Amino acid sequence: MAGQVTMQLLFLLLLVADGWGIMRQSRPARTELLNVCMDAKHHKEKPGPEDKLHDQCTPWKKNACCSANTSQELHKDTSLLYNFNWDHCGQMEAKCKRHFIQDSCLYECSPNLGPWIRQVDQSWRKERFLDVPLCREDCQSWWEDCRTSHTCKTNWQKGWNWTSGMNECPVKAACHTFEFYFPTPAALCEGLWDHAYKVSNYSRGSGRCIQMWFDPAHGNPNEEVARFYAEAMSRAAPRGHGPLLFCLVPLLLLWLLG
Repeated sequence: MAGQVTMQLLFLLLLVADGWGIMRQSRPARTELLNVCMDAKHHKEKPGPEDKLHDQCTPWKKNACCSANTSQELHKDTSLLYNFNWDHCGQMEAKCKRHFIQDSCLYECSPNLGPWIRQVDQSWRKERFLDVPLCREDCQSWWEDCRTSHTCKTNWQKGWNWTSGMNECPVKAACHTFEFYFPTPAALCEGLWDHAYKVSNYSRGSGRCIQMWFDPAHGNPNEEVARFYAEAMSRAAPRGHGPLLFCLVPLLLLWLLG
């Protein structure tokens, strides 16, 4: 009987250890959260100065993850970077397109998204960002300026028809206004790129949300935001499930021997 109990206990201990190992492996491998570039198709390996960044990407010229050539491509209607056509449902209004260019500049150029970088298994990138807290005014103005432009999908990350070499609407996907597909600002900002952003309750200048738009003459406000969330994550890191799992061992022993 004692031998059977010992074997049962050993089996349970192995399950606990295995569970702890799985959780350790599931944690993001990235440890650098500040001043970093994603491992993606057009990102530089490390951020640095880029004096010749183009137009809407210039706010990042003092420290950028994008090159000058990348910044120029981002301003084209159909960029060679991804062969993505903004005008898939007729010409997008200029005021709307400005937000998409700015969004692209933030994605390609910002070195301040480390706290939200996650590993992915995609052919064109190994990392993406997820649930970046976007300042509510930036999301609101994006939605307001795009509500009368047209699209045919709610998630632009996947599901396009690429047979022509660039994105086209899927069969039976009708073109309607942005407001039809995205009835609220949150629906647009959170759904568009498959939860890349999460609309924050904080306002611009709070130091608690990422700004898509900022005046570089006053510095990059997203540096402070990244530091805040990186420090919060660092404080939370030691508190894992490991201690809880190993506290269960005495209880399991008592149960087996009871």
